[in-house]
Amino acid sequence: MSKFRKKKKGMPGISTASLPDIVFMLLFFFMVTTVMRETDLKIKQTLPFATEVKKLERKSLVSYIYVGKSKVEGQGGDKIQLNDRISRVDDIKYFIFAERESHPEEEIPLLTTSIKADINSSVGTISDIKEELRNVNALKINYSTRKGDVSKNMK
Repeated sequence: MSKFRKKKKGMPGISTASLPDIVFMLLFFFMVTTVMRETDLKIKQTLPFATEVKKLERKSLVSYIYVGKSKVEGQGGDKIQLNDRISRVDDIKYFIFAERESHPEEEIPLLTTSIKADINSSVGTISDIKEELRNVNALKINYSTRKGDVSKNMK
């Protein structure tokens, strides 16, 4: 037997030198791919259910009109929200003209107006909106809904 033993070599430690690079690469990836909400809803909104739902292809060509009850207590009736502000039916024509101004001439016939109405919204309000859209020749209208069967989701 010898007096000298062989030293056991353990596993080397994991190098953390590249860890900051990985963290910043992930951070940059999520910053680039995250989509921020475009509008802050000032109305209460629960979309109705529909069985035949079709997804819009080019969302950049869609203008949204939100209809529902106000989140502020004491304000009754249906409210119309265009972008980030509560508006009246008369303001819809200016909204549509502004949307048309922000797009090139060749995309104007492709513009779609999407009505996101609360499930408890008045049909009269939606009819007023449709009439105003008809007056400014915005005839491509979409109704936003949730996918599902009404009878299965009613409790």
